[in-house]
Amino acid sequence: MAEVMERECSALGGLFHALISDMKGSSPVWEDFISKAGKLQSQLRTTVVTVAAFLDAFQKVADLATNSRGGTREIGGALTRMCLRQRSIETKLRHFSMVFLDCLILPLQDQMEDWKRNTHTLDKDHAKEYKKVRQEIKKRSSDTARLQKKAKKGTNMLSW
Repeated sequence: MAEVMERECSALGGLFHALISDMKGSSPVWEDFISKAGKLQSQLRTTVVTVAAFLDAFQKVADLATNSRGGTREIGGALTRMCLRQRSIETKLRHFSMVFLDCLILPLQDQMEDWKRNTHTLDKDHAKEYKKVRQEIKKRSSDTARLQKKAKKGTNMLSW
């Protein structure tokens, strides 16, 4: 019975240790993800600035065509409509860039240190508790074996 309990205790302890090891091992992957997400967000901001500058220049071309005489007015109107649609895309890209930072990168960065600290604390507490429980199981197992021997001796004495 004690052996079964000790095996189960060891199995559960091993499972917990495996989970903690996985958590500790995944930390560099998450840090790399946060780093790459930060770089992506930076590039998105740069892209938004570049797109805005391009659309400003494009709008100047459209205005030039609209304000000219002759058949280019219609082309200028079409270019202006196209520029407005592109500005809408620029606005969505700018919004995505800000949301990306606020909703993904910053919360993950804030939680990484807590996650590492909590994982370490869980591991330390588990090791301490596991050691304590194993000692208690061993003690009770030896007490049970001792009492069984006593009971066996008492039964042998009564049979005479």
